[in-house]
Parts: sequence; structure tokens; C-alpha cells
Amino acid sequence: MTQLADSDADTSVSDIVLLGRQARAAARLMRNASGQAKAQALRAMALRLETQKKALQAENAKDLAAAEKNGLAPALLDRLSLSDKALATMAEGLRQIADMPDPVGSLTASTTRPNGMRVAQMRVPLGVIGIIYESRPNVTIDAAALCLKSGNATILRGGSEAFHSNVALGAIIGQGLVDAGLPATAVQVVGTTDRAAVGQLVTLTDYIDVIVPRGGKGLIARLAEEAKVPLLKHLDGNCHVYIDAAADLDKAHDIAVNAKTYRYGVCGTMETLLVHAGIAGQILPRLGKTLGDKGVELRGCERTRALLPQALPATEEDWETEYLAPILAVRIVDSLDEAMDHIARYSSEHTEAIVTENLHAANRFQREVDSSSVYVNLPTCFADGFEYGLGAEIGISTNRLHARGPVGLEGLTTLKWVLAGDGQLRG
Repeated sequence: MTQLADSDADTSVSDIVLLGRQARAAARLMRNASGQAKAQALRAMALRLETQKKALQAENAKDLAAAEKNGLAPALLDRLSLSDKALATMAEGLRQIADMPDPVGSLTASTTRPNGMRVAQMRVPLGVIGIIYESRPNVTIDAAALCLKSGNATILRGGSEAFHSNVALGAIIGQGLVDAGLPATAVQVVGTTDRAAVGQLVTLTDYIDVIVPRGGKGLIARLAEEAKVPLLKHLDGNCHVYIDAAADLDKAHDIAVNAKTYRYGVCGTMETLLVHAGIAGQILPRLGKTLGDKGVELRGCERTRALLPQALPATEEDWETEYLAPILAVRIVDSLDEAMDHIARYSSEHTEAIVTENLHAANRFQREVDSSSVYVNLPTCFADGFEYGLGAEIGISTNRLHARGPVGLEGLTTLKWVLAGDGQLRG
């Protein structure tokens, strides 16, 4: 694994170009890497996460101490921490990915043309993937693993707040690659905190095929403006839960509480709760007490505040905001259509959920709500590749092309046409 030295001096364009050139060369080798070698590398990484846990957490402690000193928000500190649970989840994800079928080289069903020519499509790697991310050292492992399994080379550029953690995790990745006889440059870390490196990375169209940004809205908006390389992105996760008139109220209570309080700092957290007027008087006082006991600040419409006087008045900005904090906007609506209209206006098209026992309402909601993930009777915090059975995710895309929702192995591949014949000629 190649890593640039960290320096106070500006990262030179030639340094970033070198990473790109090496990644392009590695991508050609990775295209032909055996499934056995890729699985071997992933299992070696998982084992080292477990055996080197204390050393990893010692490096992570340096990042956490600096982040606390700099006043990083609690939700971002949670993302930054390499806790025992986080490391165990990362190791399990690596093993799940290792055990998954290798997508590279698989063929669609072939068709035979009237002249006897056989036509099919083959799944192939995208090539070189650049990952730019903040406050999430687990992305170093998840991204490397998914890119490796799908036959891609990758360049990782983590945030400065996780620098020590990323370097330590990068060493584990490098050891796994070497153990399996794979090119060390298949995964490269941009070992500088210089912001200029990001600007250079997103313009390397000769060497990088796609950029996957994972971070705050500001980072992704900046990259969307500056990038010449295509982005696989989402801007934010303004997620909604709608409690329908036909909801099971006990189920609705537990789903709404879990959707908001499972973790405040993840993009699948519920930020707005919509409640049908027919059951608002039954469910909202109970929800208000539970969420209040958990320290969640409520901001509601006028009808909500009549039932929950502790709620602050909600503004237009509240309906548009991804809080990533213990704050929840609440609105009472008169119908399923009004709930879907609200979502269509304010959603970031990430993840939405309906709680209902009415099959017709559930079907309409899943068919008509245009987000990358739409749930029935589940909290939005399930928006995670690990929970979807993908092993891990490279990110959650709200793009329509070429992948949408949590992006796992298949989302990091594309298709090429492969034809075979017996000397047929076009006349």
C-alpha cells in the first residue's frame, strides 16, 4: 500500500498524479485477481483487526483527544470512535464480503441471434475508485474491502480528524494485500491532510473512474462543484417516518423512537416525523414523553404543539434540515397524500418509512415515494449496507445513475457486452 508523506507544504500535483498512475496500473492487475486471493486478503485484514485491536484503539485515542479539544460535535465523535463494537462489526463485514460470490466475470443469460451469434453481458470492475470521507475511520476498511472484492483499485483520502486511525488501518490493509500476493498499490492512502489534495484528486479523469464522497453536506457540495470525475453521492439524509391512521400504535412508538435515537449521527436517522391527525392524540403524547426523557428536542407545527406544549415552533428550515443531533421536527397531516406531498417537497431522497397495517397504504407509499430506500414498518436507521446483507457499503447513493441506495459489490461494477460466434459475417 502506497502512502504519501504528510507535510505542511502543499501537496504537489505530481504526487497525486503518481497515485493515480499507480492505481490505474494496479486496476489492470486487479481485474484478473482470483476470487481466492481477494478472499484471502479480506480474511487476513479481519484477523488483524482483532489481534491488533489495542494498537488501533491507541491510535484512535489520539484522534478522539484532538477532536474533543477542537469541539467536534458528539455525533461526529461517535462516528470517529473505533470502539470494540465498531471493530467487531468491521471484522464481521470483512468476512461477510470474503464469503460473498465474486461478481467479477459473471455473465447474464445469453441470447442467440438468428445468425447463431451468442450475445451476453459480463460484470466487470469500474476501474479506479477515489473515496473521500470525514470522521469515519471504518470507511477505510469498508471501502478498501468492497473495492478489493469487486476487482477495483482505490485511492483513499480520509479526513484530518481521523488521520492516525486511517494510517493504522491502512497498514492492516497493506499487510492483507501483500499476504495474498496482490499489488500493494491496489489500495493507496493519500497521507496528507492538505485540502488541496482533494481538489486535485477529483480532477484526475485520466486515472480515476469515479469518486465516492462520504461526509458532511458542505464537503459533498464542494466536490459536486469542483469534480471532473463522476461522483456517486448523496448530499444529506433528511429522512421521514409517517405514522398512518391504520398504524399499530405500540409498533409505531417503538419504530419512531428507534429511528431517531439509535444513533443521531448517521444519515438514516429520522429527522421529521409525520403523524396522521386521526391518531395523533393517541400517539404523540406518549412519543413526546419517551423522546423527551431521552433528551430529544421537539419542533412542531401548530397542531403538534397543541398536543406537545414542550415543542418549539417548527420553521420552514426545520422541515429542510438534517440535524444529525437530538432534534426532531414533527408535523400532523390529514392524509397519506399529504404525508407524501411533504416528503416530495422536503426529502433528500435518502430513506423514508411508513408505519401502517393497511396493505393498500403501504403499497402506495412504496410505489409513489421516490427515495432510494422506502420501508414499511421499519425504522429508517436500517439504511446501511451491512443491514441489507451487502457486508458493508461504499456509501448511500441518491443518484439515479448508475447505483442507488446502499452501494455494495454490484454497485462497484459495470457491464460490458460479450459476443461469441463461429465466423459469422455481417452482410
